[in-house]
Amino acid sequence: MGRPREFDEDAVLAAAIDCFWQHGYEATSVRELACRMGLTGASLYNAFGDKRTLYRRALNYYVQTSFAARAHQLQATLSPPEAIRALFTETIERSLDDKQRRGCLIVNSALEVAPHDPEFRQIVTEVLGHVEEFFRRCIRAGQRDGTITNSHSAIELARMLLGIHIGMRVLARTRPERTLLEGMIRPAFTLLTPDPSHAKRKNDD
Repeated sequence: MGRPREFDEDAVLAAAIDCFWQHGYEATSVRELACRMGLTGASLYNAFGDKRTLYRRALNYYVQTSFAARAHQLQATLSPPEAIRALFTETIERSLDDKQRRGCLIVNSALEVAPHDPEFRQIVTEVLGHVEEFFRRCIRAGQRDGTITNSHSAIELARMLLGIHIGMRVLARTRPERTLLEGMIRPAFTLLTPDPSHAKRKNDD
């Protein structure tokens, strides 16, 4: 039997994420990763493979710990429009608290490596697809219970919200201003709100 690993995998992956997040994929060296993770170069390769494989593991871990569980919690505990608003509110607060202006690791990956690397492009596409699906689930639920407009399809509205979410994360790296970021989402929520006159017309028919 092989020797058990003598490190906390979650902790070292979190350290790898921090390193990639700070410097980007290309500028991060294996030596720097090993130092930040508290591993020897040999231990890093034995446990995670090369830098590319580690980056893929780090992205997947980042998604699971930063978005997936939280999105499920929001949808399970809040009404559809409140869940959407809560996600954007958290995004704004994280952007304002991001003193180093590191942005979102997934969005950064979409800009740095995805355009030139088919494998990472697929990973980023899948992750952004999960974000879009969260919006789509919320919108469909809201359209069923009357809290979100039916004037546009759930797919169209979800893609609009995804675009705003990505744009907000990019813009916040240069202009982390509350008024600016909140102003980006205010028109979107106006569009999501059902038109009372439309509901009245339906009731009158």
